[in-house]
Amino acid sequence: MSIELLINVTPSESRVALIENGVLQEIQLERIGNLGIVGNIYLGKISRVLPGMQAAFVDIGLDKAAFLHASDIVNSASIVEGVDEQPIKKVQDIRELVRQGQYIMVQVVKDPLGTKGARLTTDITIPSRYLVFMPDATHVGVSQRIESEEERARLKSIVGEYGDEDGSFIVRTAAEGASEAELRHDAEFLKKLWKKIVTKRKKTSKESILHEDLTLAFRTLRDYVGEDMERIRVDSKLTYEELKSFTAEFVPILSEALEYYPGERPIFDLFDVENEIQKALHRKVTLKSGGYLIIDQTEAMTTVDVNTGAFVGHRNLEETIFNTNVEATSAIARQLRLRNLGGIIIIDFIDMVSEEHKRRVLHSLESALAKDRVKSNINGLSALGLVEMTRKRTRESLEHILCDVCPACSGRGSQKTVETVCYEILREIVRVNRAYAADKFMVYAAPAVSEALLNDEYHNLAELELFIGKQVSIQTESLYSQEQFDVVMM
Repeated sequence: MSIELLINVTPSESRVALIENGVLQEIQLERIGNLGIVGNIYLGKISRVLPGMQAAFVDIGLDKAAFLHASDIVNSASIVEGVDEQPIKKVQDIRELVRQGQYIMVQVVKDPLGTKGARLTTDITIPSRYLVFMPDATHVGVSQRIESEEERARLKSIVGEYGDEDGSFIVRTAAEGASEAELRHDAEFLKKLWKKIVTKRKKTSKESILHEDLTLAFRTLRDYVGEDMERIRVDSKLTYEELKSFTAEFVPILSEALEYYPGERPIFDLFDVENEIQKALHRKVTLKSGGYLIIDQTEAMTTVDVNTGAFVGHRNLEETIFNTNVEATSAIARQLRLRNLGGIIIIDFIDMVSEEHKRRVLHSLESALAKDRVKSNINGLSALGLVEMTRKRTRESLEHILCDVCPACSGRGSQKTVETVCYEILREIVRVNRAYAADKFMVYAAPAVSEALLNDEYHNLAELELFIGKQVSIQTESLYSQEQFDVVMM
């Protein structure tokens, strides 16, 4: 499989596109002033303890207080400060784990999403090229994606020697085949970094950031290593030079793949990335066969509806439905990655009668999702024929980053008809007339509504004038939305 990274850098924004076999699969964005904070380590202050939720709100210096659940607090005296500096016993009651006004070292595991603050943990982890450092841990973990038992044993044996009283390590997938010297270099780097964080913590007495994760371009190179990366193109000379130094020191395997792109044609035009991003903001996704998906993102979940559309098949109805559903599985997996959709996801495949077809569609979905680096879990088909699944969510979706709530419909996705608004205006005139004394009325409304009142609804307006015994004038306001109007007494 051919894999390529395109890195587009401007003064206000960095974007990274992952291309697989010439097709955009993932897009990540990071904007100045709105950088993601996942992975950052803070010294926070407990602002409120909520026993009923077994959680606490923590002030880490952001606009919104962050959220820390009792299950995310580990038993460690060096991370959670107890009374008289004694280790805190790991219990479920949040009141015995933290107290209001207490300072605590935490790490962000989820960015603020919508109205929710960041999600925190005291289980600190610091990643590098091959390893993840876990302060105060004693065991060595190995990525499950490393399947060879011989290789797992080799890595565990080597990395096990690097652990000490400061902590231990998790071996990342990228470490498969890595030499002992490379692993040792990573371990030494992470230990030095942790000591630097601890030193900064001892010198800090108020809410502040102790460690900031790498920016998007550097983080991408660190996290995507291990993939068969053919080429990494960067359109910024300065960023290219910085990444060149970074890869030489930390990921030399990528040095040859890294190249500067000086072309006059925008880098994201090479694989039609800009157009694909625009398509990813639409509800409807067309399939090659003529079928289509409808994707709706809500506060609680994302729903995906599969339809045959113009696809009529070649043999029979059951075969047509099965082929559409199978084709939809790869499209759904791609859209989840491209749109960065997470949380609860409900997929409404077209109803299938054959149990064999159901099994094969589920298997096809699992295979398509296997390429996704983000963890997902499929719970099978429900009694209603729905596939229920979850996908880990750490950052905002593409839609939430690029879009805002529509001012015309306030996020409903629809607006009142012209006829509905006209009748609302007529009722409002009656209400105001009964409540206040006025000689006549002036109605300010959107162009379409004004036109309807003066044409299609003119007889109703005339009857109203006779009913209240007063004149009603209509004034067009071109800047008004369709639902917006004002009834003014004259």
